[in-house]
Amino acid sequence: MDRLDNTVRPYAWGSTTAIPQLLGVEPTGEPQAEMWMGAHPGAPSRTPRGTLAEVIEAGPERELGERAVAKFGPRLPFLLKILAAGAPLSLQVHPDLAQAKEGYEDEERRGIPVDAPHRNYKDANHKPELVCALTEFDGLCGFRDPDQAAGLLDGLGVDSLKPYVDLLHAHPQDAALREVLTAVLTADRAEMARTVAEATAACTRLGGAYAPYADIAHHYPGDPGVIAAMLLNHVRLQPGEALFLGAGIPHAYLNGLAVEIMANSDNVLRCGLTPKHVDVPELLRIVRFQPSDPGVLRPEASPDGEEVYETPIDEFRLSRYVLPEGGARHDLTRPTPQILLCTAGAVRAGEHELRAGQSVFVPAGETAEVTGSGTLFRATVVV
Repeated sequence: MDRLDNTVRPYAWGSTTAIPQLLGVEPTGEPQAEMWMGAHPGAPSRTPRGTLAEVIEAGPERELGERAVAKFGPRLPFLLKILAAGAPLSLQVHPDLAQAKEGYEDEERRGIPVDAPHRNYKDANHKPELVCALTEFDGLCGFRDPDQAAGLLDGLGVDSLKPYVDLLHAHPQDAALREVLTAVLTADRAEMARTVAEATAACTRLGGAYAPYADIAHHYPGDPGVIAAMLLNHVRLQPGEALFLGAGIPHAYLNGLAVEIMANSDNVLRCGLTPKHVDVPELLRIVRFQPSDPGVLRPEASPDGEEVYETPIDEFRLSRYVLPEGGARHDLTRPTPQILLCTAGAVRAGEHELRAGQSVFVPAGETAEVTGSGTLFRATVVV
C-alpha cells in the first residue's frame, strides 16, 4: 500500500483552522476548504510511485482489480475528501447519469469549452455524494413541506414575500415548489436584493429557526439564494452522522468539518449563494421538486467492528472503524481498491503509522491489516 500526499484546496468558503487543527499543524491564515484523496485529474494524490492517477493508468487491473475495471472502467470511480466549511457553500444540485450524459454531449456538440464559466457539464458522469460529520455539521438538504416553508417565509413579515407564501399553499406540491423557486431565481435582481435585505433583518431579529439564514445572508447579501435556502430543510449532524445526496436533491453545506465521498465528477448546477453561473432553465430540468426528509444516516455495525454507511449506489462505499486501545487486529483485505483515512488517534495500516488526516491507498487484493487506537474511515467500491 502507498502513503498518500494530498492537496488542500484553498476555496474562499473554507475554514482557516479546521484542517490545520486536524493535521496538528499551524494555520496559514488562508482558507483551507478541502483535502482531496484519490486520482481526480484536478488534484491527484501523490505516492512514492508517482501520482495516484499515473499509478492506476500504468496498471489498472493490478491496482483496481478485474471486477472494478469491468464495472467502472480503468479509473478510480470515487473521490474522498476532508471538507472544512467556514462559510456556506453554493446552493446546488447534481444530475443523474442519463442527464449528465445528455447535458455533456449537448455542450460538446455546441462547442462550449470545458473550462468556460457558463459550462454546466464537465464530464458525462453523475455525482452522488455522502458527507459524514467529524464535528457538528450544518447543512441544507431537500425541500421542506411547502406549508412549512410558507410558514417560515410568512413569519418574517416581509410584504414582498407574500406572493411566494400564497404560491406555496397551492397544489400539487411539486408544482408549487417549482413555481416559487423559478420566481425567486428570475425576479428582478434589484427588487430581490431589497427583499433579501428585509428578510435578513427579520432573520437576525427573530433568531432561532431563522438564525442559519441570517448567517447565510451575512455571507451572501442580496443573493436570491437566501430565499431559496428557506425552502430547504436545515439539518445539524452530530459527529458520526451522515447525509446522502442523490441526483436532483438541492443542498448546501453551511459549516463544520466532515469526511465527504462522491462519484468522480465535477457536474454541479448552482441555485444561488454564488457569484458563478446559474443556468435557471437547466437547473429546473434537473431539480426534483418533491418535499423530503433529510434522511440522516447512522452507520450499521457488523460483527467485525466495521460501521457501514449504506447508500444505493456502487461507485463508493464508506465505512469506519472506531478502534479501542488494545483492540484486536482487523484484516481489511478486499478484492477492490481502498483508501484508508485516519481521523483521530493513531492507527497502523500495514507498515504505515497513520495519525489524524493521514491516508493510504490499498490496491485491490493487497493485504491490509489494521491495529491501533483511533478512528479509521475506509473508502472502496461495490462490485
